[in-house]
Amino acid sequence: MFQLFHLSAAKATSLQQQLREQIAQAILNGNIPLDTALPSSRKLAKQLSIARNTVVLAYEHLLDDGYLLARERSGYYVNPDILARKVETPATATATDAAEGSAPDWSRRLVVQPSQQRNMSKPRDWQKYQYPFIYGQFDPALFPTANWRECCRDAVSIPAIRDWASDRFDNDDPLLMEQIRTRLLPRRGVWASPEQILVTVGAQHALYMLARLLLRPDSLMGIEDPGYMDIRNIAALNPSRLQPLAVDQHGLVLSDALNACDLIYTTPSHQCPTTVTMPLERRYELLRRANQHDFLIIEDDYESETNFKANPIPALKSLDSNDRVLYVGSLSKTLAPGLRVGYLVGPEALIREARALRRLMVRHPAANNQRSVALFLERGYHDALIMSLMRAYQERHEQMGEALHEYLPESSQEPSFGGSCYWVQGPAGLDARQLQKEAAAQGILIEPGDIHFCGDNPPLNYFRLGYSSIATERIRPGVKLLAELIQRLC
Repeated sequence: MFQLFHLSAAKATSLQQQLREQIAQAILNGNIPLDTALPSSRKLAKQLSIARNTVVLAYEHLLDDGYLLARERSGYYVNPDILARKVETPATATATDAAEGSAPDWSRRLVVQPSQQRNMSKPRDWQKYQYPFIYGQFDPALFPTANWRECCRDAVSIPAIRDWASDRFDNDDPLLMEQIRTRLLPRRGVWASPEQILVTVGAQHALYMLARLLLRPDSLMGIEDPGYMDIRNIAALNPSRLQPLAVDQHGLVLSDALNACDLIYTTPSHQCPTTVTMPLERRYELLRRANQHDFLIIEDDYESETNFKANPIPALKSLDSNDRVLYVGSLSKTLAPGLRVGYLVGPEALIREARALRRLMVRHPAANNQRSVALFLERGYHDALIMSLMRAYQERHEQMGEALHEYLPESSQEPSFGGSCYWVQGPAGLDARQLQKEAAAQGILIEPGDIHFCGDNPPLNYFRLGYSSIATERIRPGVKLLAELIQRLC
């Protein structure tokens, strides 16, 4: 049966790993008799046309993993204990017995159905598109692979493993906490003690915990309109009442609608999705109103690092002297979104409860990832990455601004903060959802903007163009093709 094994050098996994997996599967399937020795390493290597050492290493791994037993001067045999742990169907059970009864009615059983909410859908194969104006992804060409590998390797050294592999219960990596406290937060003018910081599985994890801790069914939560769609969905699940709050060219509008809110979510430095920045005077007024009308503020500083200004406006949290601002940060827009590393900053009383809630959800983010990120920050690699991203993003930002001005004049406002996208308003008759389909057929990825608006009849002529994952030289031709599509559709 070993002749039936098929190993391919074209696969992503090594020949040794392929062989290990196929032998293990054959053992679990009962295809290798217990009393029959496996072929010698020399014989099997010849049969499969691979190096003998590949077979030797595969056998040794299977021996260590308990699949095989080594008998002196006899060879390798299947370990019967590995088969003893398999779950067997009782001999008395029949197909008819198993089929009796009925399946649950999940539409009735499910208390909530998050999949039914309005949400963004991003193609998994976005890297195959020629013009990926997709938001929130990273450019593999800009990722510091060598530096990240170094930190990951050092994070799994024997001393490091002994440090983080034990159950941390609800604690975070001390080195990562120190780096967040002394390196990341001061850039935004935020100073906090370790007791005021919690590491989260991305910013969204922080938002979910805040909603769970702070919202009652009768609470009124104010959200920007247009705004980040997932805070709307998170608040709706808890549940609470939602109050859409208007946005203008300076961010969140400070209308009387704020006064009745218990909690307000805002993105002042780089409003999501319009990219506008709230000026300092409006930030002070927002804090004054929070004190006067007794509401809390969630500040999502989601693109704080990708800022082109030499002297950016400080975070809202840095201006707060009454612990009314709960600050949410993330490394998704700089290091990599797939790492899911974020942090929450707030008063000790809140962080204490958030830590207890996090323990019930995930205990803590993976300790090995925390250590890798901490080393990446400590060694200055993150600072170097930010500089590299800033140069690349500023160049792409300028290219996209020029292309939009030429091919879609008066369709967008230049982001004042920086960031990694443009918010575009198409002609009044444009349906950006249809544009998305037509554009994808020509290798162009865009994101319709209607998902960001509250209400049942959102405007359909807005869309977002990200430039974090597209090469600079592809921006202008991509925008040109998109403009031609818009002219045809309108």
